[in-house]
Amino acid sequence: MDIQQIKQRFGIIGSSPALDRGLNIAAQVALTDLAVLISGESGTGKEVMPQIIHQLSSRKHNKYIAVNCGAIPEGTIDSELFGHEKGAFTGAHDSRKGYFEVVDGGTIFLDEVGELPITTQARLLRVLETGEFIKVGSSKVLKTNVRIVAATNVNIPEAIKKGKFREDLFYRLNTVPIQLPPLRERKEDIHLLFRKFAADLSAKYRMPSISLDNEAIELLINYKWPGNIRQLKNVAEQLSVIESSRNITAEIISKYLPKDNSTNLPAIYQGSDKADLSERDILYKVLFDLKSDVTELKKLVFSIMNNQDSKTIDNEKNTALIKSIQHLYTNTESSQITKEEESEIYKPQIISPDSGITQHEEVEEESLSLADKEKEMILKALEKYNGRRKNAATELGISERTLYRKIKEYKIDN
Repeated sequence: MDIQQIKQRFGIIGSSPALDRGLNIAAQVALTDLAVLISGESGTGKEVMPQIIHQLSSRKHNKYIAVNCGAIPEGTIDSELFGHEKGAFTGAHDSRKGYFEVVDGGTIFLDEVGELPITTQARLLRVLETGEFIKVGSSKVLKTNVRIVAATNVNIPEAIKKGKFREDLFYRLNTVPIQLPPLRERKEDIHLLFRKFAADLSAKYRMPSISLDNEAIELLINYKWPGNIRQLKNVAEQLSVIESSRNITAEIISKYLPKDNSTNLPAIYQGSDKADLSERDILYKVLFDLKSDVTELKKLVFSIMNNQDSKTIDNEKNTALIKSIQHLYTNTESSQITKEEESEIYKPQIISPDSGITQHEEVEEESLSLADKEKEMILKALEKYNGRRKNAATELGISERTLYRKIKEYKIDN
């Protein structure tokens, strides 16, 4: 069967060389049992190719089934594809045949194969290599003679790099690759397809068919069509139903085309780093942040001690230190002090002539212990509020229970 006969039989419109090459490969590979991987952007008509391969093969009298791998939940996809035994999992009240058992001798089309879980990919690889599979909850090996045709709009090599797709499965599926061109690379077919969709809708609902002027045709041809044939069909149907005028101009048709006509298909698999974080990773992150907070607090206290040339710490520094203690006890996610507080803490002390301190005067060396400074702040807060722990805890930014524990730890006589 030549290319033109295939187009007429399966209702394919277009004369693009890239499309003709894909159809020619499909017709040739149909005579074998080799696995086929169809790739292309979403909406390019990948679902038609497996039907062509099945109908032109010796399996055409046996069953054909299309499975959307991306629409089946991960927890049940093994059962759907390979079947399960009674009691294999909660809710498995009876044994069930999977698609590979039901379609034995026929063709199975795995659409969006790039969405398969890794564990299911291993099972599928075994079917491709040996024709064997095991039902969920069973130990009996079953045989199947199924022709597998797969399709994806995911960038498989990129998914392999991220560990989301098995490299050996890719090469096993990609025995015969068929690449379908996007609509923007089939400019000569755009107007033909538009007229076909408009005529079909007109005949179905018995309404006058729409027509395009030259400017409208030019606009259609130069548009990028990120949704490809599916988007073109939608636009043709919308114009046929909504517009009262049967003569469509470029001004009218531009209202139905999104302003951002860039395309990001085929989809490049982007693994989510946040989604891949385990509970252990999250715990490590929290502990790391806490360690950073403690280190920052130590730097703060050491800086105050090293830069302090007077015996007393001014109120602004007290406030900054209290805030840092508050961060330590109440916030394990982010406890960075503000730039204003940091600049105030690290600002050198200027000795005034009236301060009573001279360059030759010996200043009593104070303790650099973090515990001593914490105890000092607690004592100041208790003294400020005449021993009222609740008010002191609020001032320090910690809970009353924590304050009580610290009083006992430092043996503060309240």
